[in-house]
Amino acid sequence: MPLPPPGPFVRCRWSAAVLVLWLVGFTCTAGSEYAATAALPAAFSDRLPHFLVEPEDKYIVKNKPVTLTCRSTPATQIYFKCNGEWVHQDDHYIEHSVDPATGLPVMWVTIDITRQQVEKIFGLDEYWCQCVAWSTTGTQKSQKAYIRIAYLRKNFEEEPQSKEVAMDQEVSLRCHPPEGVPPAEVEWQRNEDLVDPAADPNFVITADHNLVIKAARLADTGNYTCVAKNIVARPQKQLRHLNGGWSTWTTWSSCSAVCGRGWQKRSRSCTNPTPLNGGTSCEGQNVQKSACVATCPVDGGWSEWSKWSACAADCSMWRSRECTQPSPGTGGKDCQGLDLQSLNCTSEQCPQTVRGAEDVALYVGMVAVVLCLTLLLIVVVLVYRRKKEGLDADVADSSILTTGFQPMGIKPSKPGVWAPRPRRPPHRKNSHLLTIQPDLTTTTTSYQGTLRSRHDATAKFSMTNGPLLDPLPNGSHTLHNGKLNPDPAEFVSRFSTQSYFKTLPRDVANTSYGTFNFLGGRLTIPNTGISLLIPPEAIPRGKIYEIYLTVQRKEDLRLPLAGCQTLLSPVVSCGPPGVVLSRPVILSMDHCFDACLDNWAVRLKKQSYEGTWEDVLLMGEELVSEPFYCQLEAETCRLFSEQLGTFAVVGESLHMGAAKRLRLVLFSDAYCSTLEYNIRVYCMDDTQDVFK
Repeated sequence: MPLPPPGPFVRCRWSAAVLVLWLVGFTCTAGSEYAATAALPAAFSDRLPHFLVEPEDKYIVKNKPVTLTCRSTPATQIYFKCNGEWVHQDDHYIEHSVDPATGLPVMWVTIDITRQQVEKIFGLDEYWCQCVAWSTTGTQKSQKAYIRIAYLRKNFEEEPQSKEVAMDQEVSLRCHPPEGVPPAEVEWQRNEDLVDPAADPNFVITADHNLVIKAARLADTGNYTCVAKNIVARPQKQLRHLNGGWSTWTTWSSCSAVCGRGWQKRSRSCTNPTPLNGGTSCEGQNVQKSACVATCPVDGGWSEWSKWSACAADCSMWRSRECTQPSPGTGGKDCQGLDLQSLNCTSEQCPQTVRGAEDVALYVGMVAVVLCLTLLLIVVVLVYRRKKEGLDADVADSSILTTGFQPMGIKPSKPGVWAPRPRRPPHRKNSHLLTIQPDLTTTTTSYQGTLRSRHDATAKFSMTNGPLLDPLPNGSHTLHNGKLNPDPAEFVSRFSTQSYFKTLPRDVANTSYGTFNFLGGRLTIPNTGISLLIPPEAIPRGKIYEIYLTVQRKEDLRLPLAGCQTLLSPVVSCGPPGVVLSRPVILSMDHCFDACLDNWAVRLKKQSYEGTWEDVLLMGEELVSEPFYCQLEAETCRLFSEQLGTFAVVGESLHMGAAKRLRLVLFSDAYCSTLEYNIRVYCMDDTQDVFK
């Protein structure tokens, strides 16, 4: 009778009894799960087994076992053989089916291979497995399947390095992936986006996994990452460009000035984070400055004395005062002196008058004091007259040195305005000696008083109308009321033998020398705007000084500039230093700033005998006790000084409104004979001496 059609799969399980399955004459025998026999149709009884599925190479990832599969038709039995040994029958999993197209039986066998089984194999041999299928005709073997333990090392054998290249230059980023089984696949990323050479032909990935950029472009800047991966892991080596970031601002520093205007600053650093691997640095300023005003210390002042007290029983009376006008504050000094005075009472006021020996002693003392004062006055008069006679004799004897020194006729043109009126000198043989003829009809006047009186605004000179301070012609060295040295080189050589003058420049063209007496005069350096005015009586009578005036080269000396200070004038030396002057001299020189003290903190620097520089004057805050005073004009600074030496004006801007004048000078050939034309450009301070 016909059998029912078989199902898609028929499984045979181990059983103690005999199971008979009607499947095209196929029978399963108890105790033979993997050893199954089948009665094949006569048309296929002479065919060898044919493998439909053969086992393939597998990789064990971590501790997960792998499954090998083998499928054959027609086959009565299938076994697995690993590394030359048969796999135990209990480790096989068998499935049976029938091919619907041919009606032949199909056998499907799988086994699991664990990591421990593979690790038991030592030596150079690899772990392999193979299928063996049987039929009534014979046996057939499948291909070998190799089972390997997969891994991937963490460290790259060669890592990419940061590079900075020029535009259109070829760049090669090398990357050798770590060792692994199976071998790692490599890909490149730019800013975490995959680099695809097919999409951008400017990129090429070589066979040894290096990335080549044919022509570097600005758009190619970024973080390039070499990624290595296999079935186990995906380590990557990233070439990270870390851009810098600012730290927080520090607290403001204390004000630089103890009293009045100054500046304070705060800073930050590019360390949050620090730029790495070619990352960009922080943009902006690392230091900020701000103007500040420090409260000035207030020194204490005495109040008026109180009235004398009544005469006490001990014939004494007293009075007092307090340090309250003003009271000391902000670190100012306390009042100096006594706050309590006592005095003996007169005989009428004293309740207990004692006459006799005490009155006699008082009268004798008063007479002695009067006699001493009289004798002292007589001595002073005699000394003064003798000194005057000696000075007149000295001037008469030195007439050979004062040839050409004529008195200067000066008429005050307006009250408070000093306006000397020079006369034109006659033509003489000594044309280099410029003198002024005396005007006997005028009254000779000169500046009286000390420099301190000029700090009063009502008593200042008006220095713009006098001919001695008018702009000078750009000629040879100019000298008024003095005698030019016939050999300037000899003059410089003689001065340079002294220790202090060894640093003087030997440039005679930028130096002026002359000999002066009590009549005074003026020295100028042509084409520089620099002059020295010596008023009459500034040099004591009977004294004759050899005076020099020179402009220093900036590169020949080291002028210390603190903070944001800048040089605003030439560095001018006049001397010799240490000479005794009865009145201040006036040193005129150009400056190159807007002359607005609200925008600048302007200081006058003076070089000491030891060669160090010190601030001697803060313009706009002159003190009565200072021996210097500066009068600023639009382009000129006039320095009133009771001392000779080396001076310079420096300034520090207080805010953005401050302006410093610069001059742009271009030099070129007058004629050009070729196609090449050279131009020299200089950017310099806008003062005459720098241009010269």
